[in-house]
Order: sequence, then structure tokens, then C-alpha cells
Amino acid sequence: MAQSSVRGEGARPRVPQAGELGWDDSMYDEGGEPVRTAEDNRARPDGNGVGVGVRAADDTMPLSTQGQGRHGGGDDGGPHESVGRPRRRRRILRWSAMVLAVLILGTAGAGYLYYQHLNGNLKKDDLNIGDAKDRAAKSKPNAAGQTPLNILLIGSDARNTTENQKLGGAKDTFGTPARADVQMLLHLSADRSNMSVVSMPRDTLLQIPNCTDPNTQKTYAASTSLTMTNDSLGRGGPGCTVATWEKLTDIHIDHFIMVDFAGVVSMADAIGGVPVCVDANIYSHTSTGHGSGLKLQAGTTSVKGKQALQWLRTRYGFEDGSDIYRTKAQHQYMNSMVRQLRENATLSSPGKLRSLAETATNALTVDKGLGTVTKLYDLSNELKKVPTKRITMTTMPWVYSADGNRVLPKPTDADQVWRLLREDIALDGKDKKAPARKTSSDPAAADGEIAVQVRNGTRTSALAPVSGRASAVTELLVGKGFTQSKADPSASTAEATTVIRYPSADLEGDALRVAKALGISTHAVEKSADVSGVTLVVGADWREGTAYKAPADDDSTPASAKLDKGADTGACMHVNPDYTWS
Repeated sequence: MAQSSVRGEGARPRVPQAGELGWDDSMYDEGGEPVRTAEDNRARPDGNGVGVGVRAADDTMPLSTQGQGRHGGGDDGGPHESVGRPRRRRRILRWSAMVLAVLILGTAGAGYLYYQHLNGNLKKDDLNIGDAKDRAAKSKPNAAGQTPLNILLIGSDARNTTENQKLGGAKDTFGTPARADVQMLLHLSADRSNMSVVSMPRDTLLQIPNCTDPNTQKTYAASTSLTMTNDSLGRGGPGCTVATWEKLTDIHIDHFIMVDFAGVVSMADAIGGVPVCVDANIYSHTSTGHGSGLKLQAGTTSVKGKQALQWLRTRYGFEDGSDIYRTKAQHQYMNSMVRQLRENATLSSPGKLRSLAETATNALTVDKGLGTVTKLYDLSNELKKVPTKRITMTTMPWVYSADGNRVLPKPTDADQVWRLLREDIALDGKDKKAPARKTSSDPAAADGEIAVQVRNGTRTSALAPVSGRASAVTELLVGKGFTQSKADPSASTAEATTVIRYPSADLEGDALRVAKALGISTHAVEKSADVSGVTLVVGADWREGTAYKAPADDDSTPASAKLDKGADTGACMHVNPDYTWS
């Protein structure tokens, strides 16, 4: 057993006796003091009078006699003579080195066990459980070889535990499938200079794709009518929410991170509170029992625990009481939390960090590709590279549904936001750069061997389709050598801009070749499960003529996408007058 290095007053160090582990009678002098050799001295920066790397004349000399000759005076005033035992000394040093190695390995082992413990805390699920045909192609690296990252953040309303039930209320939903009430797509730029976050309102109506639960193998058929987006989580897990986003946006999602009610509370406590602001006293409560229960005074309050959860769930009390302004409040919370984490020096202490690590790993469900502490740590380092002033959050452009109770993605504007993210263009409007021309590893066939179907998509909400337009463009293609081109005789469709679609990777090169021959931007070439071969849809931007004039790229964020800035310390939610108190 290791001895304590602390001595009682007047006590002398105990000398191990013969037969004890590690004992050697040359380790101590007659006064009980440890013998120090020149080899020991060389390990010290100062060398205690012996030059570093210089061997003393007698490496068996006790520490108390060095520099005094072979028989110098000892600490207790008596003469000391050490008998030289070089071989035994070397054995002692080797033994000491072995003990040190065991201690180091023991500590590393404890660290490894704790690392494994944290990994075990994390809950893991499949990334995408939709059909392969609905999945988006992976993001391509930029000219410098850097690749953007897209991460879906999901807030679950699960009432599957006593704690979640207590926090979430709604007793009739205990044990029912969870819903994805918070959905945010975080886009980290390839060069890590900026981050764009887009929320989708919980009330958004979409078509949810076919999903298969990885645990039960149960298949949930694609919705045949518009369905609330938060239902996706209950169709086999977060992998279905990911599949829904990819089908809608054509953006490849690299990872997801999901947290439930209890996780939000514990994370807010571990951080130590997040400052939020309201412009008047607020109490989110109605006479019929609706509302989150949030009660705050006007001004800035640091919320944590249950109060933080109430803030994130509040809709009755902010602005017009819709889900749109709930997402705005969530943006304020997240931006403030990022600033808090970066500015709060107390989180640099080992105890705080350990507590945060425990809390985070217990609170999160992640995809299997993100399922270790190392992967999460690496991701956090990537996110930290973005300055706060380049973090931008917004809500997906939307319009009300016909009954006014739900919302739909706003045509053109929502598509513009998805395109900006796909092409790695920052929503804050800074650092605009021309998107790289698309290329393909699939070589194009000879022009005369590429089969192209041409469709008339010139119909608009205000204009009838141009008769015979598909046939006219088909003739143009044949004249350019694409002799297998054919006009689609089916009814005209409405396509705002001309686009070329292809169904699989082996036809990507052919589609890009057609685009080049017609002067169409490579960014108008897209993979789609809705076509069976290379398909050119002549849009409303090419209603006449034989020369296609590509529209000027508009890389601005639509005005309908209201931006919330990460560095905005003055953000404050407007309180609905019906929910104030005095």
C-alpha cells in the first residue's frame, strides 16, 4: 500500500523492512532519509547542484553528502557512508518505473471507463428510415475540399416517463407516440465561417414519406394527404423526421440531435440559466387551462429548469399566439444560450464540465454516426469556429392553409431558402460567392445516345401554357445532336424555371451534358424520383425562342424569412396584451 507523504511533527519516515514489496536496504541512509542518485538528479530541472545530463562522480552517494566528498556530514550531523550497489539501484529504478506505469494506466483506465460510461448514457437511433428514393444526395465539398454539415435539431414532446408526464401535462397522451414539436435545420458552412438555422413551425402541413421502424420493422405508408409535420416522429422515430426534411428540401442531413422535456430542464440547469427578455409582464395561461404557465416580469430574466421549458413551449402570450412566434422565442433562447456558453467562464472548471457532460449525454438521442462523446466533442469544436455575429436563425417562409389553422411552405420563398442552404450560401447575405459549377464522376454518353424527354411546363397562375412548346424545344435538341429526344404528349405543368431532372447517379453526367448544350445552369439539374430518365421541363422562363437565357442568380434571402441574429443582445419578445399581469 502506498504510504502517505504527510509526516506527523517530529516523526521520521518509515523505512520498509526486508521482505516487503519494493524493499532495498540501499534506498535509505542511516538517518532514514532517501538516498538520491545522480540519475535522480538528472531527472530534475535544477539537478540539485548536479548539471542536467551530467553524471556525478559517485552515483551511489546519498543526497545529503553530494558535493561534500564521500564522507560528508549528514542531516543529523553524523557521518554517512553509502555502499555502492549499481545493479540493485537499476532494479529499484526499473521497479519504480513499473509502479509509475501502473498508476498512469490505472488513471487512463478510469478515464476510459468514464468515457464508456458517458457513451452508454447516449441514446442512439437510425439517421434516416425513409426509402432510398426519397433521400437527398450528400453535400459535395467546395474547391478547398471542405464540406458543409447539416444537423436536424428535434424537440420531442414524449410523455413516456413520469418526469416527462409531469412536465408536459396532457395525461391523456401518456405513452402515446412522441411528436416532433420543435424542428430546426442547422446548416454549418463548409468553411465554418457562418451558421444558418431554419425552423419549421409545428403546424406545417406536409406529405410524410414512407418510413420503416428499425426496431419493429413496421412500415408506415407515406401520407396520402397533407399531415402535420410533427407526426413524423411517431412513424418509427427521428429517422422519419429526417426523411421528411430531406424529401421536402432535397438537403442531405448528416446528423440529428433530439431532446425531450426532461432533457431541456436538466440542460438548462447544467448551463446555469439562459437570459431571455419580454417587453411586458407575461403569464401564459387561459381560463380554459391552456398555456405553458410561464410567468415573468418585464425585462430580462435568466430562466432555467422548468421555467426554461415553459419559455420554449409558450405560444399563448407571444405576439399573436401562433406557433410562428413560438419559433421566434426559441431562436432568442438558442442565440442567448450560445452566448452564455461562450462567455460563462465557470463552465471551464472540471466539475462544471463533468456535470454538463453527464447531463448532456443523459438528455440526448443522436444518430449512430454521432453516438460517441468523441464525435459530439468534435462537432462542438466545429460549431465553435463560427463567430456569434455570423449565426443567423429564421423560420421557414410560410402561408396559411385554406382553413387558416395550419401553415404550408410558401411557394418560391421556401424553395429559395432550401436552395441557399443546398448551395452553402449564408442567409445573412455576407460573403456571397458564385456557387461552384456542378460536376459528375459519371461520364456522359455520346449526344446521340442520350434519351431526353421534353415536357411543357410553361403554365403559370396567370398564363396558359404555350402550345407546342415541348415539340419546339425537342426539335432544338435534335438539331444539336440529341437525336433520341422526344416530346412528352401529356398535359402541361407549371414550372417557374426550366429544370433538368434525372432519376439515378448513372444518368447525372447525361443530364449535365444536356444542360451545357442548352446553356442551362448546372444548378437547374437535379436528381428526382419522379422521372424515369433524363427529363427537360421547359419552364415559364422559356416561353419562346430557341436560345435559353438563364435568369440572374438571386442569392438574397426572401423578405418573408425574418432573420434573428446570434449577436443581437437586445432581442425581446413582444407580449400579447391579453396575457399580461400587474
